Amino acid sequence: MTIATTHVGSLPRGDRLTPLLLARDHGEPYDAAAFDTEVQAAVDDAVARQVAAGVSIVSDGELGKVGYSTYMIERLSGFGGHTDRTPALDLAPLPDLRAKLAHIMGSQEFTRASCIDTVRLVTLAPLHDDIRRFHGALDRHGKGSRAFMNAASPGLITAFQKNAFYPSHEAYLADLVAAMRPEYEAIVAAGFDLQLDCPDLAMSRHTGYQEMDEATFLRTIAANVEALNAATANIPPERMRMHVCWGNYEGPHDHDIELDRIIHIVLGARPATILFEAANPRHEHEWIAWRDARVPQDKLLAPGLIDTCSNYLEHPELIAQRIERFAAIVGKDRVIASTDCGFGTFAGYGKIDPAVTWAKLANLRAGADLADARL
Repeated sequence: MTIATTHVGSLPRGDRLTPLLLARDHGEPYDAAAFDTEVQAAVDDAVARQVAAGVSIVSDGELGKVGYSTYMIERLSGFGGHTDRTPALDLAPLPDLRAKLAHIMGSQEFTRASCIDTVRLVTLAPLHDDIRRFHGALDRHGKGSRAFMNAASPGLITAFQKNAFYPSHEAYLADLVAAMRPEYEAIVAAGFDLQLDCPDLAMSRHTGYQEMDEATFLRTIAANVEALNAATANIPPERMRMHVCWGNYEGPHDHDIELDRIIHIVLGARPATILFEAANPRHEHEWIAWRDARVPQDKLLAPGLIDTCSNYLEHPELIAQRIERFAAIVGKDRVIASTDCGFGTFAGYGKIDPAVTWAKLANLRAGADLADARL
């Protein structure tokens, strides 16, 4: 079986789409028909480019969302206001670097709401719009392609939308389970694999949960995995993927929690496929944590083999060597070649040039073919 390639989900939104996404996120007037037309064109282009780059398992690029972790405030009740971003622990003492990164990557202009009331599902209309546009793009440009759609995990929502209402983290999670379950099940019912985005299990240690000590953090993310499992109880594990990361930005990352401290919790989640960082200088060495973890037979590993914080174009030989490390752990048939993170996690924010995105994905395919021939 040929080694499959994929990516984490989000793709560059472009200069035409970004202003529309931000206007809608900020509650400003916008032309709904023009928005739908622009998103559909962007999704069509993204699917066509993924197929041309040899991506085996494609996404809609999350192009209808302002960001992977805040989009649900238009679908759920209970969120409001705006909370200024707290710097990550590694960047907090480095104001000059924060300014440089904002200049290079853009500013995060999306709304950072808090949980201020009971969380309930209000509408799935935006999701059904995303599904409709993705089906159309696949029919035109990706017939026969395996496809996935992203959704925020319950724990991720708690890390970005701070709790200012519920008496406990667990109470907040319980209502998120009920509110998000219909979205998860609708994605799978539409014929797509479901990807749960779970940076709360790693990145949040130095961002959204940074006030916690390690023991409290580990208890919190264990509760987050329990919530994820409850919310997806009706979905077969093989129809699900989950992404774990430490943040898609070029910082020191010297406050990142080590993978071996959380890997047992990650492996307790139901999704069969695990996507994780394995290419950048802070986490590439952690392939040994997977080697030593005795990964269950029903799990597939989708390591990040290309960096999404650098415009360096990874050589196919390097990608092949990285694949071979993981094939030696679980076997070639249980490895999917992926990316460290998304290429466009928020509208108007990101360092990678769009042309480099497609070149990186093409090299990912070339590297997977090299490894496939050798293995």
